[in-house]
Amino acid sequence: MAGAAILLAAGFSRRFGSDKRRHVLEGGQSLLSRSVALYARAFCRLIVVLRPEDDDLAEQALAAAPDHRVEVVRCADASAGMGHSLACGARAGAGSDYLFVALADMAWVRPETLQRLRLALQQAPDNAIVQPVYRDQPGHPVGFGAAHLAALAELQGDEGARSILHQAADVVQRLSVDDPGVLEDLDQPPEK
Repeated sequence: MAGAAILLAAGFSRRFGSDKRRHVLEGGQSLLSRSVALYARAFCRLIVVLRPEDDDLAEQALAAAPDHRVEVVRCADASAGMGHSLACGARAGAGSDYLFVALADMAWVRPETLQRLRLALQQAPDNAIVQPVYRDQPGHPVGFGAAHLAALAELQGDEGARSILHQAADVVQRLSVDDPGVLEDLDQPPEK
């Protein structure tokens, strides 16, 4: 099966106070670079969604995983909300058998968790949705079978794919994982 992951990195980091995509983590890697490297290793195709003005971040994304298939998509409507960014990524992934939706500020998911999620969706019907759950809390990335790709490409606003998850609740497969990384994001600057 030929699937892809969409890495949403077109947000504005309002709660963070600065552009968190550029935030340097321990080890000297930016948050964006770490996320790109993680997801590029786990999926044969990675679509990174950025804003139109993000030339330097586009270069950074491509450099983070030079031996992998990484594509950069610029979302002109990114300021209108996550749904618009997700729709841009989904349109770029048209024709895929499935799409995983990942958030660039969640760079701590374990590679083995990504592999388990990918395999679970590959073995599921094309109308399935796979979502990781850690200690009864749903997390990311969320995988959508081919039956949901057209709906992803039509999203708008700032709800992301919540509406699709709600409408298709009966086909959501919750995969229990022992990985707090499926919940861990970087929304506030680390305390010094």
